Amino acid sequence: MGRTTPTSDTRSERQRLDKWLWHARLVKARTSAAALVSSGHVRVNGVRETSPGHGVKTGDVLTIALDRSVRVLKVTGFAARRGDAASVRGLYDDLDGAER
Repeated sequence: MGRTTPTSDTRSERQRLDKWLWHARLVKARTSAAALVSSGHVRVNGVRETSPGHGVKTGDVLTIALDRSVRVLKVTGFAARRGDAASVRGLYDDLDGAER
């Protein structure tokens, strides 16, 4: 109601970790993103994060332990809403070298 979601690459802007994971299409539901963070499967700049509301900013490196893989991503932007798979390409750089 009055709050806006960051949409540009300004370094001072932040977005909730669970919301960013959901917008980046790493999980199917925002509640799944919150559960992933709460269970300790996400690290921000090498530090385990257990608060889904933790703010991530451009340049943060996320290490995410998913089902049978580990993703290392650098946050490069934010989205105002969850879009299709092609639209998430500008949200992160994949640092683990695996093609997806």
